[in-house]
Amino acid sequence: MHIAFLTPEYPHSTCNASGGLGTSLKNLGRSLVQHGIRVSVVVYGQDKKYNFKENGIEFYLIAQKKYKIGGWYLYRKYLQNFLNELSKKENIDLIEAADWTGITAFMKLNVPLVVRMHGSDTYFCALEKRKQKWKNKWFEEKALKNADHLISVSEFTGLKTLELFNLKKNFKVISNGVNLKEFPIEDQNILENQIFYFGSLIRKKGVLELASIFNLLVEIRQDVQLLIAGKDVKDEMEKTSTLALFQSKLTKKAKQNFKYVGEVEYTKIKFYIETAAVVVLPSFAEAFPMTWLEAMAMNKALVTSNIGWAKEIMIDGETGYMVNPEDHELYAEKLLILLGDKTLRNAMGRRSRRRILENFSTEIIAPENINFYNSVLKRNSN
Repeated sequence: MHIAFLTPEYPHSTCNASGGLGTSLKNLGRSLVQHGIRVSVVVYGQDKKYNFKENGIEFYLIAQKKYKIGGWYLYRKYLQNFLNELSKKENIDLIEAADWTGITAFMKLNVPLVVRMHGSDTYFCALEKRKQKWKNKWFEEKALKNADHLISVSEFTGLKTLELFNLKKNFKVISNGVNLKEFPIEDQNILENQIFYFGSLIRKKGVLELASIFNLLVEIRQDVQLLIAGKDVKDEMEKTSTLALFQSKLTKKAKQNFKYVGEVEYTKIKFYIETAAVVVLPSFAEAFPMTWLEAMAMNKALVTSNIGWAKEIMIDGETGYMVNPEDHELYAEKLLILLGDKTLRNAMGRRSRRRILENFSTEIIAPENINFYNSVLKRNSN
């Protein structure tokens, strides 16, 4: 079997910036190769054209093209022609793409097309209650209608997406996965007073709520420290740095106990996760976040949001706590409980890793994907 993935991002030095979508694809692609599946990854919207092979995966970087008019359509047709030629040349059996901005709208492919719902622009705009460009919604609707088959990384995301587009289509839930071999348990010295947030600094991730929560924390426990790592993103509402907005909300004492380390390499992120007492992820808008899975894989108790997808990953009171990020007092209370009880923290951390092992490890997720792909090809041949 030969599967090709069409994606706007992939975590590699030759590609442009990548996030959770790219990480989930990397985990899936490598695990499929280990199961004897041939994998190609077509990364569009790049600075230059470049082909290479690494970790058993064949990569095709496609440069972004400029058109005087109708680029939104012509670039999609350009990608379509590339994919169809590649499919014939390399005997590709199936192509998978993400729902983001509906890249496969208007495409007519010569092999079955699977669209995986990682969270479209329409989906995130609805969760964040912000205005969306009408063209993005149109593209995404066309792409979903055009797909031969649908996968969703969470039941919540799938149901919400179909509701937003008023579509009546079936979908298969296959969660993102984590390779636990990449997250061995290290014997690090835990900083008993440190909480850690990692990910983009953006309103939808609950970062601004975290400022208010941290203000309450330092009033009660003056030694608590907050460490944040991630890219600072321009806030859509205030049109300024989210980091600047975050800092403007902090009290004098909270500012003294806060440290921002910026964007750092992932080995450093893993070190920060390992040494933190608690990981805090108060997001308002996710599909099935890799940050949550990775922190849980590293034996950490989490305090997360309690919205939609959260209940498909976390178990409240067992792997940590789930709280509405707008309930600042309750959120701070749960953090204080974990900071003050090492035994509870460690027990929750062990249950977090066990949950990943039993439900979201690539050893479980890869066969689920392979079985689905086989069912698609069998139905197509019939």
